[in-house]
Amino acid sequence: MKNILYIGNQLSQNNKTATTIDTLSALLQGEGYNVTKTSNKKNKVLRLLDMLFHIIKRKKNTDVVLIDTYSTTNFYYAYLCGIMCFYLKLKYIPILHGGNLPSRLKTSPKLSNRLFNNAHINVAPSLYLMSEFKTAGFNNITHIPNVIELKQYQFKKRDIDTIRMLWVRSFSSIYNPELAVSILKSFKTNNIPASLCMVGPDNDGSLLTTKAYAKKIDVEVEFTGKLSKKEWHKKAEDFNVFINTTTIDNMPVSVIEAMALGLPVVSNNVGGLPYLIEHNIDGILVASNTKEAFKSAILKLKNDELFLSEITTNARRKVKDFDWSIVKHQWFSVLS
Repeated sequence: MKNILYIGNQLSQNNKTATTIDTLSALLQGEGYNVTKTSNKKNKVLRLLDMLFHIIKRKKNTDVVLIDTYSTTNFYYAYLCGIMCFYLKLKYIPILHGGNLPSRLKTSPKLSNRLFNNAHINVAPSLYLMSEFKTAGFNNITHIPNVIELKQYQFKKRDIDTIRMLWVRSFSSIYNPELAVSILKSFKTNNIPASLCMVGPDNDGSLLTTKAYAKKIDVEVEFTGKLSKKEWHKKAEDFNVFINTTTIDNMPVSVIEAMALGLPVVSNNVGGLPYLIEHNIDGILVASNTKEAFKSAILKLKNDELFLSEITTNARRKVKDFDWSIVKHQWFSVLS
């Protein structure tokens, strides 16, 4: 089997959310691939140096390098690692995660061209990014969706007697966590019983900001901090609406997981979300950053049991295509 070097932010042990480097590497190892991961260094400079060191150290016994690629600071990590692979004649594959990568193509065209055009192939987890990259002139790209193991997700039929909203993400400004609190306040203002639980670790100080905002507008929110996948799946059994408030996004795994669990999803209509959710068929998409639109969509789910049932049943059916038993064959083809 092939020897893979997987480069990304392996920070789940540092109170960060587990990412693709954690999940995909384990699945590939289960299929017999030899996977080395880097880096788990908390300091950003040390993490970059560790990534570059591993490329040099393992150049003779690595068949392919996978590089998790985002649109902000980590874009430069991916660029430097990709260029290192190019000069060492190592085959590398960027995995495109950043929902704002289309903007990065415009703001850093020379770096983007060098990174993505020299890649063996670019893997887009969403059809949204695949479309954007093709429009920008990149043809060495394929679509492989984010993956789940469907057997780990117990589908539960929901009813909405009292609105119980769940939000799952790391607390970052681009995920707009304060909007979730505003949605709760909107229900309270109209004397509609509702609750909100927000699950996830802090990433950029947004957790403290969101807590302060909830206190300021006098609403009670349950903040759990980071939970393991198993823990938040168990927690989800007590909730009946999943809200996704992000302003920039690609193909969020938490939304796919909510669909698998039977939670109806109401999401901002941004980035890759309309490529994942078909409006009023397997979820509801609303205008970005509008609490009243979220409130109306949730009330529609609450007041129409048949609609709620159809939405969640269709969503579960859709995410079957993201099961590892199907997606793994696409990875086998890319890695061959």
